[in-house]
Amino acid sequence: MLCGFTHLPMVAVLFLYAAASLNSVYKSLGSRCSEQLLEARIGSDALLVVIPDPVTCFSTARYAQKQVFRVVADSSSLLLVDWITSGRHESGERWEFQLYKSTNQILLADDDDRPLFVDSVLLEQGSISSISDRMLDYQVIAMVVILGPKLKNIQNQVQENVKRLMSDQLHMPYSGVRASSNHAKPNSSSSFNKPPLVASCSPFGPKGMGVVVRIAATTTESVYKFLNHQLSGMESLIGVLPYR
Repeated sequence: MLCGFTHLPMVAVLFLYAAASLNSVYKSLGSRCSEQLLEARIGSDALLVVIPDPVTCFSTARYAQKQVFRVVADSSSLLLVDWITSGRHESGERWEFQLYKSTNQILLADDDDRPLFVDSVLLEQGSISSISDRMLDYQVIAMVVILGPKLKNIQNQVQENVKRLMSDQLHMPYSGVRASSNHAKPNSSSSFNKPPLVASCSPFGPKGMGVVVRIAATTTESVYKFLNHQLSGMESLIGVLPYR
């Protein structure tokens, strides 16, 4: 089990990055589960940026992570990216791990650790349906949390961009055979074209102080491009362009 604790004092910026090679979860030994715990306290007017490469679980792997962030209401800022791929594509693996669980909590340190945001993702092989069956053709899922006054402009821009993306997706054409002028019925397999990347955006907390973006995509590359574009405004704050 890996554990980490970070204390970010007032008026500080901390940038945490983990390369893909550090986020690989190897095959489990029996029912044993790899675990990771990250705890961070973000002071007043401080910014914490956690933008790792995605977790990649090998076949039969079992992995659980928990990340806890304690913030000061209205003054701490946090950017968190948490995402996972379906596995080692070059080895033909697609959602073949046994278990993946990721829990993220944001607590108000100045209000007796009252929960501000709690999210948990659980992917587990089932006896009736596999993870692959439930994920359809999507190979990546991601979550982005944007919180605090230092990131308000980025938060607003991301909300507008995702809103526009969602609107475009709602107007995607049908696939399959279209009905012709002689009123022939469309092919029974007709359905909306599945977009290669879908995203949603929801505010949370009092007065929408934070926003969470959820993403599903058919390729890892498309998520890298999405994150690079949406988070480009971070360069002035941390000195590098995320996911370049």
